[in-house]
Amino acid sequence: MAFETIEVARDGHIARVTLNRPERLNSFTRAMHAELREALGALGEARVVVITGAERGFCAGQDLNDRAVSAGDSPTDLGATVEECWNPLVRMLAELPQPVIARVNGVAAGAGASLALACDLVVAARSAKFIQSFSALGLVPDTGGSWHLTRHLGQARAMALALTGEPLPAEQAAEWGLIWKCVEDDALDGEVDSLAARLAALPPLGLAAIKRMIRTSWERSLSQELDLQRDEMRRLGFTADYREGVAAFLEKRPAKFEGR
Repeated sequence: MAFETIEVARDGHIARVTLNRPERLNSFTRAMHAELREALGALGEARVVVITGAERGFCAGQDLNDRAVSAGDSPTDLGATVEECWNPLVRMLAELPQPVIARVNGVAAGAGASLALACDLVVAARSAKFIQSFSALGLVPDTGGSWHLTRHLGQARAMALALTGEPLPAEQAAEWGLIWKCVEDDALDGEVDSLAARLAALPPLGLAAIKRMIRTSWERSLSQELDLQRDEMRRLGFTADYREGVAAFLEKRPAKFEGR
């Protein structure tokens, strides 16, 4: 499958997607949106997805040249871009059964920062920064930004980052709980590869259920969550993967999960 704005590579059960517009810090155009959604919709047997950016940056968000305006132009309907492009992407990432890892190799700004936070796990290089650049344009954190910031950081920190646009270094983002891990730049590939391989070796049905439950837990009371845990444990307990996991543990051998 050939693309113009992204690159897709497969390594066993791991799918790697690279945003590939380095001359524009991998900022999004409508074409990139369409290609990324197409790639994510055709993952096949992949059990883990890694999303990263080419060369020196992760993603600078929306390419403003793709909807260029000047002070004297007629108003532009930014809501249409959000509704047609960014919102479907965030919903797709949330609904994929596969865990999605953001490999943040450089600056993640605006919707690019929000894109990283929309993934399930974020591993960032120490030199990376997360920038909420919306306020400088008189806009709000879209692509799920206001939702994720507030839930990860609390209102005080989310408010300050969104209002000021102050860059948040990756190390501080990890300390605050905004991302999973910050590593040295030269250790980023090894860390992400190890994490992806570890997840790819685990039972995919169980991982999908964990992702779904964690992401939707905000919607339920404790009692409702207990009921859902019961139902999921019943469903997963009937799978071949569960029986294989127990057998492998008792026989002291590596398990071979088939996703059934």
